[in-house]
Amino acid sequence: MAKESMKAREVKRLKLVKKYEKKRARLKAEGDYVGLSKLPRNASPVRLHNRCKITGRPKGYMRQFGISRITFREMASAGLIPGIRKASW
Repeated sequence: MAKESMKAREVKRLKLVKKYEKKRARLKAEGDYVGLSKLPRNASPVRLHNRCKITGRPKGYMRQFGISRITFREMASAGLIPGIRKASW
């Protein structure tokens, strides 16, 4: 389980990215790199990192489901993800 502060930091970054999205696109189109450098660092979408929605784990993230591989396995075994079941042959 990730620290709550790490999860909160990612949420804060996401809000900043959304806030400056249009301004960043306009500055890029104009080629105003000085203006871009004056924006907050966390307003850059490159600084976002995918985290599991449940545990906050940063690694082993499955983009299709929005959760980590470990959480995915637990939920799939418990039958909590529709259409997913453990393979057996």
